[in-house]
Amino acid sequence: MQNKGIKKIVLAYSGGLDTSAIIPWLKENYGGCEVVAFVADIGQERSDLEGVEQKALQSGASECHVVDLREEFIRDYVYPVLQTGALYEGSYLLGTSMARPIIAKAQVELALKVGADALCHGATGKGNDQVRFETTYTALAPHLKVVAPWREWNLRSREALLDYLKERKIPTTASLEKIYSRDENAWHISTEGGVLESPWNAANKDCWVWTVDPQEAPDQPEHVTVTVEKGCVVAVNGAAMSPYKCLETLNVLGAKHGVGRIDIVENRLVGIKSRGCYETPGGTIMVAALRGIEQLVLDRDSFKWREQLGLEMSYVVYDGRWFAPLRRSIQASAQALAEEVNGEVVLQLYKGQVTAIQKKSANSLYSEEFATFGEDEVYDHNHAGGFIRLFSLSSRIRALNEKKK
Repeated sequence: MQNKGIKKIVLAYSGGLDTSAIIPWLKENYGGCEVVAFVADIGQERSDLEGVEQKALQSGASECHVVDLREEFIRDYVYPVLQTGALYEGSYLLGTSMARPIIAKAQVELALKVGADALCHGATGKGNDQVRFETTYTALAPHLKVVAPWREWNLRSREALLDYLKERKIPTTASLEKIYSRDENAWHISTEGGVLESPWNAANKDCWVWTVDPQEAPDQPEHVTVTVEKGCVVAVNGAAMSPYKCLETLNVLGAKHGVGRIDIVENRLVGIKSRGCYETPGGTIMVAALRGIEQLVLDRDSFKWREQLGLEMSYVVYDGRWFAPLRRSIQASAQALAEEVNGEVVLQLYKGQVTAIQKKSANSLYSEEFATFGEDEVYDHNHAGGFIRLFSLSSRIRALNEKKK
């Protein structure tokens, strides 16, 4: 038994097998300390939250706090990342990565409120989440101690965890049959483990939860109109809604048409490669809408800069550096670029694909008069010759030098 001066711990609690075992383990291994369970509602399946308070108390928690973070999550975490265009390793829309800092932040706030000495999470020693949680803890409350059971205990398997709870007569709905590890919030759901552990195995139907198989999606395309203001989605089909409600509406439409599936092998921060199936239906539609307006509004150099911001932001968010000055700096630049990213896009949803088929913006730099292939009176083709001569001047000088040699 160890104490380390810890009397009260706030645990990031999900009600799953791991955190159910963590509560009694903390009390046994940290001198009978008080454990307060913290549950973040970030839009996961409602059934996951039903009875979660009772479950935490039955496991030995002294209190259980369920905090609704859904609107804040989409408004203050997802939307700012969308403005940067961040995609980790080209395709991952950072669903788990964006959720961890808001969970950890709210957990810290509760710990300070109840006078806790320490914070605890159920992330394993192999994954990225331990870094994301603890980096946030350090940034917001460096004086609080951190307990990471997966780096301390000897419970190394699902069987061991189930036996541990059984010995202590703590009820659980978990079983050995669960073969996939899933993470769900309003933005996405991820699936790992099971058949996915071999990259040679094709994902089967059990690897997908939200979205319809694109082959079984409706045979007729569906159109959805998305309104964008300052790089943020503000309305769907003409109905103004909060960020969370916009996402909720687009999730239903996207899932119906099999939109937003990716099957990737990614590089974790800790150096391990992992494979996962991610579903982000509404988010994929949002990204397509924002890119459609950007194509009209941003000039070439601005768009290039936005792409560079997105690349950098993807690593900052993935690595859990949300509360670092670098993230704030990138965000400020992206927000400046997004000031004129306003307009309306019509997107076609069909068999897993989302395509922007109509787009307009009052700030559009697209000019039919200049772009036409027909006869026009606004562009003098002869001007192009002088431009090309200057643009290629360094190549001309290099070639002349080679000739002299």
